Amino acid sequence: MQTRCRSLCFPASGQTAVLVSLIKRALCLCSNLRCHYRILGWRASIWITAGSTNRWKAVVLCAYLEMGVIDLRDRSVIELGAGTGLLGIVATLLGARVTITDRAAALQFLESNVQANLPPEIRPRAVVKELTWGKDLGSFSPGAFDFILGADIVYLEETFAELLQTLDYLCSEQTVILLSCRIRYERDHKFLKMLRGRFSVSEVHYDSSKDVHIYKAQRASHKDDF
Repeated sequence: MQTRCRSLCFPASGQTAVLVSLIKRALCLCSNLRCHYRILGWRASIWITAGSTNRWKAVVLCAYLEMGVIDLRDRSVIELGAGTGLLGIVATLLGARVTITDRAAALQFLESNVQANLPPEIRPRAVVKELTWGKDLGSFSPGAFDFILGADIVYLEETFAELLQTLDYLCSEQTVILLSCRIRYERDHKFLKMLRGRFSVSEVHYDSSKDVHIYKAQRASHKDDF
């Protein structure tokens, strides 16, 4: 059984469009979907779970990174709640050294996407690692990352405290957090309020066609325009 997925178009910036003809098609295979992307001329084939909405927030954040607002070359990046790994894959292709994380149950699925979609010569720059928010922090160096990325990770209110604890642990004074999400429910506003209690938060991008916001957060003592 095949299902078609509409093309998503984002404005290309400069001479190098990272995301061209995003999500060419989706094939429905059992309980999974396979989405095809064109990234820096590299054809990525990403497995996702059926019904997942993470990919749409991830695609918007990927397109934002491609705009060139942020220079990720040789920067240390961690992705939280990676799911498909698409965001981490794009960050790696843009030159970053990326730690792509999720819970233990998702790692095999995540690792297969990363291995299948990164060119061999840059694959060592991406590491897949287990991280359950608030529980596995001892295996990470505090404040070791330049950027923390998250797409659609703000949806379960019972995880907010652990997520904030994790962000607080991973952040240095210079770390920039970028989160893409939809703001539709009271719980979403509650998380933003909790986030603002620990960090300086600003909205840096809004995709009205997908109703997806991108927020930047940093330590209140250190604001930076990237």
